[in-house]
Amino acid sequence: MLHILPPAPALPRGFVPTVAASLVANAVSTLDHNPQVARHYLERLAAMFADDGTSGSPLKAKPVKGGLAAWQLRNVVQHIDAYLGATIGVDALAEVARLSTGHFCRAFKVSTGETPHAFLIRQRVRRAQTLMLQTDDTLSHIAYACGLTDQAHLTRLFRRVVGATPLIWRRTWQAR
Repeated sequence: MLHILPPAPALPRGFVPTVAASLVANAVSTLDHNPQVARHYLERLAAMFADDGTSGSPLKAKPVKGGLAAWQLRNVVQHIDAYLGATIGVDALAEVARLSTGHFCRAFKVSTGETPHAFLIRQRVRRAQTLMLQTDDTLSHIAYACGLTDQAHLTRLFRRVVGATPLIWRRTWQAR
């Protein structure tokens, strides 16, 4: 079954929309073969948007036991967004969060439901989707702008995340 997902909606820049989109995408990708894991992702999403009246905003993420603090997650996501076109190592992300690499990886997965590497790939694909819709750049230029080595690298990752090649996805969404 081919899933053609629209690009991320134009929401204010910040970690909650990014993490929420990531949790939804993970739930969708695991729903058919592992409903328990999909349920976990959806429960995490629901917890993010639950408002007990004390936070002042339903978009404030609640800290998760064993996860990153809100300021750590926010800083890491902002770092990823700022340097998406460059090489981003887990060591650099751990340094932004002021944690050891191993502790950071575990805490990041608890907070977002995916590894830092998987999150980074998803962000690069999302940026590629945005660039494909907003520019007429070639796929090789878009791949480079997203921090990928070449068009083949973009195509391989894009197909894994979205379920279609970048060319097919671009034609489908530009026609709309």
